[in-house]
Amino acid sequence: MYSLFIKTRVKRGCVEKFLAAIKANAEASVATEPGCLVFDVAQDRVDPEVIYLYEIYRDDAAYEAHTRTAHFRDSRPLVEPLIMEQQCFESDVLARNPML
Repeated sequence: MYSLFIKTRVKRGCVEKFLAAIKANAEASVATEPGCLVFDVAQDRVDPEVIYLYEIYRDDAAYEAHTRTAHFRDSRPLVEPLIMEQQCFESDVLARNPML
């Protein structure tokens, strides 16, 4: 499984707009993409302008398919102008704990 951990610093005053757009993308991804297993959105407790995304895809091809969806393409022009800086970490999931 392929995963992404993305740390995003959103521009001051833009958090709500960013969250609305990224939550819509996350919800659509999990609901409509069989290869998207997890798409979590979290907000830093100390610095609310820092947003974390954790995504797991069945494989690299599932992630590539994600980047071609309408909800992904529609979200990019909404979120990109709101981002101050972003770090992306890629990894392979070795063990996944099931939800209880």
